[in-house]
Amino acid sequence: MFQRVGPRAFKADLNNITQLLAELGNPERKFRSIHIAGTNGKGSVSHILAAVLHRSGLKTGLYTSPHYKDFRERIKIDGVLIEEDFVIDFVNRINALSLQLRPSFFEITVAMAFEYFYYKGVDVAVIETGLGGRLDSTNVIDPIISVITNIGLDHTQFLGDTLPLIAGEKAGIIKSGRPIVIGETQTETQPVFLSKAAESEAPISFADQIYDIELKTLDNGYSTAEVFKNKQLLYSGIKINLLGGYQAKNLVTSFQAIDVLNEHGFSIQTQHLFSALENLRQLTGFMGRMQILKTNPMVLVDSAHNREGMMKLMEELENFSFGKLHILLAVVGDKAPDEVLKLLPARAEYYFSHADIPRAMKAEVLEKKAAEFGLKGNVWATVPLAFQAALNSAEVDDMILVCGSIFTVAEVI
Repeated sequence: MFQRVGPRAFKADLNNITQLLAELGNPERKFRSIHIAGTNGKGSVSHILAAVLHRSGLKTGLYTSPHYKDFRERIKIDGVLIEEDFVIDFVNRINALSLQLRPSFFEITVAMAFEYFYYKGVDVAVIETGLGGRLDSTNVIDPIISVITNIGLDHTQFLGDTLPLIAGEKAGIIKSGRPIVIGETQTETQPVFLSKAAESEAPISFADQIYDIELKTLDNGYSTAEVFKNKQLLYSGIKINLLGGYQAKNLVTSFQAIDVLNEHGFSIQTQHLFSALENLRQLTGFMGRMQILKTNPMVLVDSAHNREGMMKLMEELENFSFGKLHILLAVVGDKAPDEVLKLLPARAEYYFSHADIPRAMKAEVLEKKAAEFGLKGNVWATVPLAFQAALNSAEVDDMILVCGSIFTVAEVI
């Protein structure tokens, strides 16, 4: 499985997915699509746009990766998971092709999503990239618009070890004549996007130069937003079923993408937007990002796994009041943990473990690395055991934070 193998499944061309889709009759050409890439935030933006499009009355496909509990989370229509029977039938149908092409798990899943969206007759599908952009298996679509949320240092062994190099890979989803929305204006990456957009004659906009959003976290798992457009108050007190001030950036990106969609034939109204944001998790099954599982003690889970994500998560903790902080930490072995570990607070009790995947860093190795940054705690053989230990130790006014990887979070939600 690509989800378990990870970078080893990366292929430096699109030949396999192109041949596979050709054998299926090129279903990716038979529905409208929106393409989303970025180092952080692409999952949130994908879910936001899917919810808004669904609320506007469109039959909306959503393809994301990886999954938490169920493979079928990757492929949804109007928030409903792909049927098991379709998954089984699709795999059986392409067995012969698989022997010839030897596609990766990710390539098979992308093809399955495209076939399903065509078969079900979606009005539009939101497609999230897996890794990078230029050579990602999803990069065979001709989207209505493309969106790039932001650029950070992640998957550097494949995408490059500088922000401009990574931006160049993400910019590979920019298509000729198709609008491109960039979420964040970054000094090092802006020239890359401007150059690629000019080369492709693609209208480009930078969302954070148009929108500004101020979020206030509520105690019930919701936030409220003040939305400014061109420095003028546009909306006040919007209720949003998301936590985390960093979601302001994802909302800014989404608002600009919605504007561009409306300029290209869509009819997304204010009431659709408000309803979608208030009911986001219910509409899309969005999970694992700044999600409160319980209170007394509060259990907060977040899939932050790289420097940018962990930095934002640590900033968010300042919005909560709690006694002692208990952190259950498990990371994937092909990540660079030092950049993450140095951001974590020494004044916390740590529960080191490893997720149930081959790529997971051994808990004992993680504990030793963490000790170099003054982080102390105990090692637990499994994530569930570590989680139970944290629950047993925590007082009612404490907080338990589960983070480090999507796979870690998946074992407790």
